[in-house]
Amino acid sequence: MKNRIDSCFEELKAQGRKALVTFVTAGDPDMETTGKLVLSMFENGADIIELGVPFSDPIAEGPTIQKASLRSLKNGTTLDMIFRLVKDLRTKTDKPLILMMYLNTIFKYGTEKFFGLCKECQIDGVIVPDMPFEERDEILEYAEKAGVYNINLVAPTSKGRIKSIAAESKGFLYCVSSTGVTGTRSSFTTDFDSFFEEVGNNVKCPACVGFGISGPKQAAEMSRYCQGVIVGSAVVDIVAGNGRDSAQKVGEFVRSLREALDK
Repeated sequence: MKNRIDSCFEELKAQGRKALVTFVTAGDPDMETTGKLVLSMFENGADIIELGVPFSDPIAEGPTIQKASLRSLKNGTTLDMIFRLVKDLRTKTDKPLILMMYLNTIFKYGTEKFFGLCKECQIDGVIVPDMPFEERDEILEYAEKAGVYNINLVAPTSKGRIKSIAAESKGFLYCVSSTGVTGTRSSFTTDFDSFFEEVGNNVKCPACVGFGISGPKQAAEMSRYCQGVIVGSAVVDIVAGNGRDSAQKVGEFVRSLREALDK
């Protein structure tokens, strides 16, 4: 069976459209609301959704997602609960779902068991921001056996490693817009022309840019460099401000991103 991520990008390419990838922390404010948020984002134009697995020390995250992760953990969120949520979501949507999580969570759960459940629950990919590309063999065999893509990340600071990381990527290459942690930014200092030229010369799958995209205008501007944009902290901010009543407002925000990308 073809991975849903591949099918998604093929359809978007045929339509001449860019991918909209959104993120939400699972279990913030609760699992029921997370389910509603996922469906609302898909209904309003998200193509792929990352479900953040809460972790006590999320080193790649800025304050917004750190706080969401802590709120989720205080609610007692577990990986088993997230898998149950995904199983339920799979009765309602067939769009790509990705888990964004830290390596220790996979190890503690059991790598083989984890990827076995990813296959069973129909997770399409994982993003592990604290796993160096050179250490991907820690999980790659299990991921490939389960048909789950390990989504690579590349940053402007990757320099000489960009070529090898881009060349070995599947699903999509997560291009980090700037140095530092996640969080919305008012502006960027990265030389995107140079960065994406090197990415484009080496990548064999679509590339998406994330970290810091705060709204429709930035999403549209950044989309010209690659095949999609990733928006996380701006969504999580809305959830933080609206709690269990956030699904509609998040849906409206996602719709505004979709409209900006489609102009």
